[in-house]
Amino acid sequence: MAGINLLPWREEARKKSQQQFVMSIVAAVALGVMVVGAGYTYMEGRISYQKQRNDYIQAEIKRLDVAIKEIKTLDANRKALLDRIAVIERLQSTRPGIVHLFDEMVNALPKGLYLTQLRQKQNKIKLEGKAESSARVSSYMNRLNASPWLSSSDLNTIKVDSKNNNNRLRYFSLNVTQLLKSSRDEEK
Repeated sequence: MAGINLLPWREEARKKSQQQFVMSIVAAVALGVMVVGAGYTYMEGRISYQKQRNDYIQAEIKRLDVAIKEIKTLDANRKALLDRIAVIERLQSTRPGIVHLFDEMVNALPKGLYLTQLRQKQNKIKLEGKAESSARVSSYMNRLNASPWLSSSDLNTIKVDSKNNNNRLRYFSLNVTQLLKSSRDEEK
């Protein structure tokens, strides 16, 4: 029995055990690499999917920005058109005003008084003229105040022409306010 050597068997068992240990480490490393690779691939897929979603959202935002600009342009055009319509309606409603103004000016004009200048700024009218007497100017102002289209006549100045002694004309200047009525008010 002394001739049996158990050493190679133990050595062989140790080598086998070492091989199994190395194989298990290699398998664990390979499994770890596979898990990390799978995790990396999964995360890259999620990142890629999120980038696609972000790109889609950015494209939609750009499309909506263009639509918003168009809407703002359309709103500005609409507002401009509504403003024009309002101006036209206001002009249409006061259109007979100038006719009534001149008609009332002529109808209220007494004999011996004539106008030399008429200036209008919005609804304020400045009249300048000549009259044979101050009573005619006063009569003219009363007639203007009695008009349904004019009111608030206010005498600014009245002067006597001293150069022309035999004619003794009075130069006057007065302001009057035009009452603008719409054509709808006239129909009522």
